[in-house]
Amino acid sequence: MVQRLRLMAEDAADLEILSAAAQDALVRVGEIRYDQKSRRFSALINRFRWETADAGKFERVRAALSFESVLHVKSRRVRTDTDDALASILSIAFELDPEPPGGTVRLLLAGGGEIVLQVECLDALLVDIGDAWRTPRRPDHERS
Repeated sequence: MVQRLRLMAEDAADLEILSAAAQDALVRVGEIRYDQKSRRFSALINRFRWETADAGKFERVRAALSFESVLHVKSRRVRTDTDDALASILSIAFELDPEPPGGTVRLLLAGGGEIVLQVECLDALLVDIGDAWRTPRRPDHERS
């Protein structure tokens, strides 16, 4: 049995590891939230378990992705007309502001979409919150 993943990111190097774990995660637009009062951005995602794929086990697991200290959020080419619109996360990156510790988090989505978070400091968390289930396909970037 594979342990549930729990990753924290407080700098760009940490976020690279978190991004690799979240790569190819599927997210419904209706499961993305920004709470301006608490300055928290969160999303419930169906994460592809890359850590088991080499063994021929293709699985997804429900996970929570969150960022704290978010000052504002912008999006580009993200369908917001229906909560059921589906997006696939390609990568998550952090660009430090000229005056640290603030910066910009970019969630790049398949199809050219992007969600941009302006943060006071990088404080991210990715936590598996459910049991894994089998999926018949492994994401294939060569055919995309």
